[in-house]
Amino acid sequence: MGNIYLDYCVDPWFWFYHGFCSLRERYQADLEKISKGEIMNYQNYIKNEWKDAKSGNTFDVENPFTEQVIAQVPASGDADVNNAVDAAREAFEDWRKLTAGERRDYMRSMAVKSRDHADELAKTISAEMGKPFNEALSEIEDIAEYLEYYSELARDQVGRIVAPVDKNSMSLVRYEPYGVVGCIIPWNYPLSLMGWKLAPALATGNTIVMKPSEVTSLSILHWIEVAGGNMPPGVMNVITGYGQEAGEALVKHPDVPIITFTGSVRTGKRIARLASDNLKKVSLELGGKDPVIVCDDADVEVAAKGTSWGGFVNAGQVCTSIERVYVYDDIADRFTEALVEETKKVKLGDPMNNDTDVGPMSSKIQLTNTINKVDLAKKEGARVLIGGKRPDKYEKGYFYEPTVFDQVTPGMEIVNEESFSPVIPIQSIRSMDEAIQMANSTKYGLGCTIFTRDIERALTAADNIKAGTFCINNPLMENIAAPFGGMKQSGIGREHGIEALEEFREAKHIYIDYDHKNKNWWFGNKGD
Repeated sequence: MGNIYLDYCVDPWFWFYHGFCSLRERYQADLEKISKGEIMNYQNYIKNEWKDAKSGNTFDVENPFTEQVIAQVPASGDADVNNAVDAAREAFEDWRKLTAGERRDYMRSMAVKSRDHADELAKTISAEMGKPFNEALSEIEDIAEYLEYYSELARDQVGRIVAPVDKNSMSLVRYEPYGVVGCIIPWNYPLSLMGWKLAPALATGNTIVMKPSEVTSLSILHWIEVAGGNMPPGVMNVITGYGQEAGEALVKHPDVPIITFTGSVRTGKRIARLASDNLKKVSLELGGKDPVIVCDDADVEVAAKGTSWGGFVNAGQVCTSIERVYVYDDIADRFTEALVEETKKVKLGDPMNNDTDVGPMSSKIQLTNTINKVDLAKKEGARVLIGGKRPDKYEKGYFYEPTVFDQVTPGMEIVNEESFSPVIPIQSIRSMDEAIQMANSTKYGLGCTIFTRDIERALTAADNIKAGTFCINNPLMENIAAPFGGMKQSGIGREHGIEALEEFREAKHIYIDYDHKNKNWWFGNKGD
């Protein structure tokens, strides 16, 4: 156990030793500190410099597998946000004037460095949120791909020519950056979702102030340390802290014209209200209660495997997790039995073990919320088929067993409110009309999945279900070149694709009259 603990807890913490030593020397210094039981202290990143919070206040970062405090980061406030915004605003004028090719070169360099440090970055993610290492590795590839994709896409998306309204004239539409972008980043995919925001924002000429979740601050600080050092000072800045202090200060700052946020509906609504005072643009990717429809022509085994993965990956802590199952009556018993069997195969364990499917939940708060939601579902009459408790195997770690419910009714909270937990409730249906009605029955509209061999059924459902992403026979699928976002209360705006560029730029019309003569509609002129 000692060797496992050393592997798990030491490798990510080599960075941030405050001196002018190499990364290897930093690693060795931090290794010695950790061996003595010391808690590591980290700083904000402002104008390419590391700075403590002005108040000197910090908060703890916990390892959800060991339940131990592993680091402290700044609890930033107004003064720290002001410094970061000032740095970003100062850097904006030079960054926006670079050619798209010059910005591309900076971004490609960050992509290369991200891949060069993939293992250590992934270990950091695993250590502070419990995500299995192999899954965390995919986040590093994600951000590298986002940086590469948007750095090239932005080169070809600078404007357009519009048909003229008069002879000897033309109209140009030029896309321009907003300025300083405030990015508020969630904890469940800290580097992936950072990349969703950062890459298109930088590519379009904006500068950045990022506020990570207090749960996963280390991942983003680590990334910017190893990948962002060659960026011009002030283009990217990171301030850590709580939402009510650092987050709200960033949202309310008069020199931040756009806020992009991923998180809960409740917090998204508050951000929208605060941003409205200064007429800020907001891009909000919010919660979901994504359904899966299993038709009677589906391969039951395939549907069960796909549903298990879609509901339990990352311990159900995915905005597009499968959180509702609607299965046709004729196959409901077979599907339910198959899903229970697939759930039995899900391996909980140390995130650093290669055979682990699901690690602990990200925090004690997430675990407590899951316990409360499951207990309420039981009280409301839902039946636990498997799971429904903490595993006996682990004395420590915020683990919760993958859970499947049946005997679920439409009015239950477990069917209507986002759980963000490894919990899947099953209901039976009799028709596609009923499936569509049930799928649309919540305030959310983020994603939906259907399992069927009938393309007519699939596309009928896609036409009628309010969801920003609709997947056929494969849940949780995304495409960097296709838009991602929610309908109804699942969000405003889109990430991924050309649509993401539109979130971070505004259009300017330039009218050109190249016939330098009087016009007959001007006062006092009849023209020539």
